Formats: sequence, structure tokens, C-alpha cells
Amino acid sequence: MKSLLATLLLCSASLAFAHCPNATVCEMKAVDSMMTDTKLQGDQLEKIKTMRAEGQKLYDEGRESEALKLLKEARKMLKDAAS
Repeated sequence: MKSLLATLLLCSASLAFAHCPNATVCEMKAVDSMMTDTKLQGDQLEKIKTMRAEGQKLYDEGRESEALKLLKEARKMLKDAAS
């Protein structure tokens, strides 16, 4: 019975995170989504687009922690602009 319960818990936990392979990819998706809804224009929007592209480049190079930090900063800028 305990092993059945443990198996069910593991399966449900993995399903909860199945939509996103990792945190960096989730951040990229969040930034992309927020950019379509933002009212930012000009230099601010270009800066965020540049940060998003740099985050993708860092991720592709295997520098995920740096990419994640940069993408979180871009998402925060978008969130602050929406407030």
C-alpha cells in the first residue's frame, strides 16, 4: 500500500511539471507571453527583447543559471511596467 501511494505521488508530481522542461524555458515562455501584452515601447521594449535573445543564447550555450537570472530580470521589468 505504501509503495502504491509513493508511486501515485511521484506520478502526480511529474505531471504537474510536465508543461515546462525546466525553469529557464518557463521564464522564456513567460517573457514571450508578457511581451505580447505589454504597453512598453521604444528603448524599454528593445532592451527586454535584447535580454530575451541573450537569455536564449546563454541557455543554448549551457549557461542556464546566467540565462535564468537575465530572463527573470526581463520578466520583472515587464511586470513592473504592467503595474
